[in-house]
Amino acid sequence: MPFVKAADLAEAARIAEAALTLDTGEAAALVGHLSRPPEGRRWTALAVDGGVVMASMSDKDPGVGHLDLLAVHPDARGEGRGRTLVRAAEEWLGEQGARQARFAGNPPCYAWPGIDVRYTAAACLAESLGYERYHVAWNMTADLSADLPVAEELARLEKAGVTVHAAGADRERVAAFIQEHWNERWAWEAVTGAGLHYAERDGEILGFAAWGARPAWFGPMGTAPDARGLGLGRVLLRRCLAEQRAAGQDSAQIGWVGPLRFYSRAVGARAERVFWLYRRDLA
Repeated sequence: MPFVKAADLAEAARIAEAALTLDTGEAAALVGHLSRPPEGRRWTALAVDGGVVMASMSDKDPGVGHLDLLAVHPDARGEGRGRTLVRAAEEWLGEQGARQARFAGNPPCYAWPGIDVRYTAAACLAESLGYERYHVAWNMTADLSADLPVAEELARLEKAGVTVHAAGADRERVAAFIQEHWNERWAWEAVTGAGLHYAERDGEILGFAAWGARPAWFGPMGTAPDARGLGLGRVLLRRCLAEQRAAGQDSAQIGWVGPLRFYSRAVGARAERVFWLYRRDLA
């Protein structure tokens, strides 16, 4: 049986790049991302020769543990490394007080909502270890080669007294708005993301959109209830996507999507990545 040890994150990133073929180019960044979670989270990275697993526990959900990333190098598969790593992660989670383990994103600092259905071997492994599929999530993909005009809409909003800004030193102010209307998880993503835009009127923030908290993905975004219907979401979304294009991306993942119709109409996004979420009660 492979020997489990604490993972070297540089080696973990190398393994992830080789193993996570649906996430080429960002797998190494995901290892770094998961190793810099918000306060109130405990995490670990465990390794065997050719394989790595990352797991976490959040203080606000003390009974639930998450398997955030599992990767086995293509040259090391077929010898039980994945199974060994999952069991080692479960043992660590149990020691932290978890009563249930999940292959599901632990927001706000996560790699995926669950197991991408195209990583079929990972789904099969989870099911063989007694995990039950309990939910489905999906992403949409926005083609960033398409036009993303906002000039006319910005002019219309300005006539209504609404201005749109890229957040800088005022990120904490925007985060306070997000926490008031949604939750601290979204606020953390907004503050730590690569880009953050918001709309305001008479000094009152009305809506926001962010990208890059989860590397290369868009989200979260939201509009205050009394400001809906002004068309803010479309403008904020397009401004973020334009920044992602300027950063060198040719497409953007809109993560953990709820309103399919909005994103389809606003930027022609298509539903694409589908994730199965799994859970298992721990002894």
